[in-house]
Amino acid sequence: MIISASRRTDIPACYPDWMARRVSEGFACVRNPMNPRQVSRVSLSPAVVDCIVFWSKNPAPMLEYLDLFRPWHFYFQYTLNAYGADVERRLPPLERRAETFLRLSDALGPERVVWRYDPILLSGDYPLEFHLEQFSRLADRLRGAAERCSISFLDEYAAIRTGLRQLGARTPGDREKRSLAEGLAAAAGEDFRLVTCAEEIELSQFGIGRGSCIDAQLIERLAGCPLRTEPDKGQRSACGCAASIDIGAYDTCLNGCRYCYANRSDKALARRSGQYSPASPVLCDAIRADETVSERRMRSLQVRQLGWF
Repeated sequence: MIISASRRTDIPACYPDWMARRVSEGFACVRNPMNPRQVSRVSLSPAVVDCIVFWSKNPAPMLEYLDLFRPWHFYFQYTLNAYGADVERRLPPLERRAETFLRLSDALGPERVVWRYDPILLSGDYPLEFHLEQFSRLADRLRGAAERCSISFLDEYAAIRTGLRQLGARTPGDREKRSLAEGLAAAAGEDFRLVTCAEEIELSQFGIGRGSCIDAQLIERLAGCPLRTEPDKGQRSACGCAASIDIGAYDTCLNGCRYCYANRSDKALARRSGQYSPASPVLCDAIRADETVSERRMRSLQVRQLGWF
């Protein structure tokens, strides 16, 4: 099975000690966000986990734990944008995060660090020209440190609309998306394979394909054998991800990004993150004595074939 850590929160930045404890003990517990009384126990044994996909905007706190994950196949989806603190409120300075990207790539190899430049929003402070200039600068800084760059455009979820209005931010129109795509592709050149993430718009004329964050092909490459994967039916229609099990929790990410769907409010974040304990099997939560934890059925997806790779 594939573990997502996590679409719901930034585990490497905020809770690396919890993640280290979970793999050391061999399991994590997850509360169903749609049915909080339903708790499952997810095995993290390398025998059944084919890959762990980490999502982060600042994985620096995770660097000291990397050796602990050597028994697993894993890679990072690393979001690196050039927005200011008005948009990404509690992140370290851009240069420090770029340096972390290079350190992570040096430790793992460029195939295991995917650069995400997303979401792309437009405003008075962040016009189209801003993205073309900043993306080009970041591409020059990261050349050789990643093989692929994934881009996506702002999705205006209901929970973030008030914050977006305060910023004067909006989603680019189709013509703007194509202009951005042409400019970003030119800046990426031959050094990054540029792909979109869950985007309906067709940008193949600029050499930009459709990507997937939970990437079955990349995981097969890391594992050295094919996988029996299925599409993730819980994602948007344009999403190309393979199915995975997410072990994170909503209302726990401390990064404070104004475009993020994962936190309902700062009040909800304070309440949930205040329950954090590295020793708890469930992130920023505890299992009550009257709750039943069900064992999640897990199996490896690998198909061993003689001569493959």
